[in-house]
Amino acid sequence: MMVERRLVSSGTPFERVAGYSRAIRVGNVVHVAGTTATDSDGNVLAKGNIIEQCRIIFGRIERALDEAGASLTDIVRTRMYATRAKDCDAIMAVHGEVFEEIRPAATLVVVHELVNPEMLIEIEVEAIVE
Repeated sequence: MMVERRLVSSGTPFERVAGYSRAIRVGNVVHVAGTTATDSDGNVLAKGNIIEQCRIIFGRIERALDEAGASLTDIVRTRMYATRAKDCDAIMAVHGEVFEEIRPAATLVVVHELVNPEMLIEIEVEAIVE
């Protein structure tokens, strides 16, 4: 039996160039690609502000999940890649606000840099729809 594979696009040209989808749902599992605080043209938003970048990202993730038929409450795993160790407390605080009762498995690592040095964090998630 074939499992339906549903792609979610944000409509940016980067998806076609790089060969990826904003999110993909296969059966009851949704994977949301690494998400940054950027607009549809790739311009970084909330430059220098880790809290606002996190909030923008979780909003984008929530919209992708919604389009895939899921929600934040379905998230079972988050992976966060930060570029500054000094931001970890703020990142964890925003994550805690978003996932207060959901409490997914979470990973937060500090990396040397992201594709654009103005990007302070990239977040990806996995969700299972019941």
